Amino acid sequence: MPIHFFSEDIDFQICESQKIKNWIQEVIQAHGFTLSDTEDLNYIFCSDNYLHQINVDYLSHDTLTDIITFDNSEETKEIVGDIFVSIDRIRENAHHLNSDFEDELYRVLIHGVLHLLGFQDKTKIQAEEMRRKENECLKKLR
Repeated sequence: MPIHFFSEDIDFQICESQKIKNWIQEVIQAHGFTLSDTEDLNYIFCSDNYLHQINVDYLSHDTLTDIITFDNSEETKEIVGDIFVSIDRIRENAHHLNSDFEDELYRVLIHGVLHLLGFQDKTKIQAEEMRRKENECLKKLR
């Protein structure tokens, strides 16, 4: 499964990209999804302004966010998507949470994958389950 990392309006490169790709693939497989060479998962790193505009244009939300996940799959058990990640927001969230930037980045990266795997976070119960799954996945990375 091709996993790609892009930068849109900022200069950002993820460290240990192959390790992160392997981890993401492991999480996907652990949830019963098969990997295909024809399925793409794209991460697009961008600024707050860029992601805010996507939020307004495509979701009609006039708010800042750290991540937006677009599921482009046409079949069940297929992972195809574009995950936009605001590096500005991750830096700010890490600061406010007294967390390392990388820890917050990895949490957000896997959060997007969990959405593609079917997990939601609209209700309090869903958000708690999402956080539990994020923590479970992060343990696999270390």
